[in-house]
Amino acid sequence: MTKSELKMFLDEKVVQYNNPEFLETDPIQIPHLFNKKEDIEISAFLTATIAWGNRKSIINNSHKLMDKMGQSPYDFVMNYSDDDLENLAGFVHRTFNDIDLTFFIQSLKNIYTKHNGLEGVFTNHQDRDSLQPTISKFKEIFFEIPYEQRTTKHVSDPLKGSAAKRINMFLRWMVRDAATNVDFGIWKNISPAKLSCPLDVHSGNVARKLGLLKRKQNDAKALAELDKNLRKLDPLDPVKYDFALFGLGVFEKF
Repeated sequence: MTKSELKMFLDEKVVQYNNPEFLETDPIQIPHLFNKKEDIEISAFLTATIAWGNRKSIINNSHKLMDKMGQSPYDFVMNYSDDDLENLAGFVHRTFNDIDLTFFIQSLKNIYTKHNGLEGVFTNHQDRDSLQPTISKFKEIFFEIPYEQRTTKHVSDPLKGSAAKRINMFLRWMVRDAATNVDFGIWKNISPAKLSCPLDVHSGNVARKLGLLKRKQNDAKALAELDKNLRKLDPLDPVKYDFALFGLGVFEKF
């Protein structure tokens, strides 16, 4: 395919998958349960954190998590008691357990109390061209309160070679516009042009077949390569192609 043919093909796939039907099988349905900005942010961040493995399991466990937080994640984070934290006991999704969850709740409270919330951290520390250094700074802030070492693996650091798939997905949800009722567009002071594709096995394999990615590992270097090529196709909204790459991989076995 020529570059123009590739763009036309992928643009058609974006239209096909970037619509509310996408919500039926995707974890982004969880933050769509809420209307309050902070509820959307926190539910999205926690859902994205456990978004690996079987998608049905991710969605089911995210619903369980919202239940444990009384379907009011922001109120829970800001006003939890010791008994509320004990109620988190037994939560587990793969290697993410109640120890990790308890810390995440405590850290989120610190972020909303001292750093103007999740949006504040990513907005105030954003780089000129990319949010990957910002994610690294976010991890530093996230672990500024006492933590157990095991929990650090659940927040990726692009500056240490990670593609940071789950945080990039969370950022897509928050920053890309809500025109199609899939992403939320509630963070107005970060440009979608700075977003990076949530690179996983599906999007990576499709990107390689389409010539958008040569590197074999799905790591930070691969993400930089994919970013560069997607920005050639649409410099203002490169991550819209996440829908095309993911849809082709998951639904069409491309």
